[in-house]
Amino acid sequence: MQKMVINGGNKLNGEVATGGAKNAALPILFSTLLADGEHIFHNVPDLMDIKSTRDLLESFGCETSFNENTLKIVVKPLKTFEAHYDLVRKMRASILCLGPLLARHKQARVSLPGGCAIGSRPIDYHLNAIEQLGAESEVTSGYVVSKTSGLRGTQIIFDMPSVGATENVLMAAVLAEGTTTIENAAKEPEIVDLAAYLVKMGAKISGAGTGIITIEGVKSLSPSEHHIIADRIEAGTLLIAGAITGGSVKVTNCNPKDIEALISKMRESGFSIEVGENFVSVNETNSWKAVDVTTTPHPGFPTDLQAQFMALMTQAQGSSIVTETIFENRFMHVQELLRLNADISMKARVCVVRGNKNQLTGAPVMATDLRASACLILAGLVAKGETVVNRIYHLDRGYEKLENKLTKLGASIKRIE
Repeated sequence: MQKMVINGGNKLNGEVATGGAKNAALPILFSTLLADGEHIFHNVPDLMDIKSTRDLLESFGCETSFNENTLKIVVKPLKTFEAHYDLVRKMRASILCLGPLLARHKQARVSLPGGCAIGSRPIDYHLNAIEQLGAESEVTSGYVVSKTSGLRGTQIIFDMPSVGATENVLMAAVLAEGTTTIENAAKEPEIVDLAAYLVKMGAKISGAGTGIITIEGVKSLSPSEHHIIADRIEAGTLLIAGAITGGSVKVTNCNPKDIEALISKMRESGFSIEVGENFVSVNETNSWKAVDVTTTPHPGFPTDLQAQFMALMTQAQGSSIVTETIFENRFMHVQELLRLNADISMKARVCVVRGNKNQLTGAPVMATDLRASACLILAGLVAKGETVVNRIYHLDRGYEKLENKLTKLGASIKRIE
């Protein structure tokens, strides 16, 4: 099993480019099931979750080819409507094939998904919404089994804005008869990108990126070509990497508007942040103060940057309060930060982080999920001595060759067996 070894103390400087957004690419790749023919995608990150999605699509009968971040998917008449457990157990996003399969083929058998163990993340929202559109579903033997005589547009109101459920309803409703309205819809940039590709295919969608999305069903869709948006979470992680080391780092190929909540908190902490049309940079800072942060749905502070921001706060002056409202188990990185000598108290979904710029010391730690992996690597960049991060297969689900990008900026980091 591979590990990441970091020798802390190097100040990061330079320019680094953000890759394509995994969380935008995955639903878009599943949306290809809505139309036979060749779909072409650019700026696709080379990640384990992308490979898992390709494997699943190929199991349905699709053909895929991947070269230099361009992915081609040829959708043919499907040979099965089952997403088998062996293919989906490592990836939460596999449930996103449910909507397209029902919309186009009126049936689906999808294994309950896997992924990071950061919370229960129930699929009730998905199933309830699909049933409102006219499907019948049951969970049996670890599988969601759904069928329909034909989906029909309706009004769907979410109790809370679920990203995955919003994506599934979008893909199901584009071929449903009549008009569907999603109220309290998720507003994330990845939702907007999915809607943009569906519109290219011929869908009629308005309101993506707002709390109310309207979909007017059409008879059929056609394949198209699309450039995946930049990964806002990778951009934020790289920006924090520069900040935590006191360096000057310019993150390019990103949309600063997608990480405005992070930029605001970093400025409040004392960092000098410069923003351009497609870049954001942090300037060299010797000290910064502790600030409180609470994760909320977009456009609030993203839960996917909470762990990384906590690492930054271990180096701040004073105490900060980090509150997690999205996932109940998203503080598993805290125990590993304590191994690095961080001063953190945790109770339920609230952590108090007592900052001290020189407190972290290197030690062996274990990554428990994707964003915890990034958090521990960031902490390792400033810890005295050597930090070894184990179980980095989590990291490879969401960051494309992160160690190469950090090395380019001056970090002492390497991947070993």
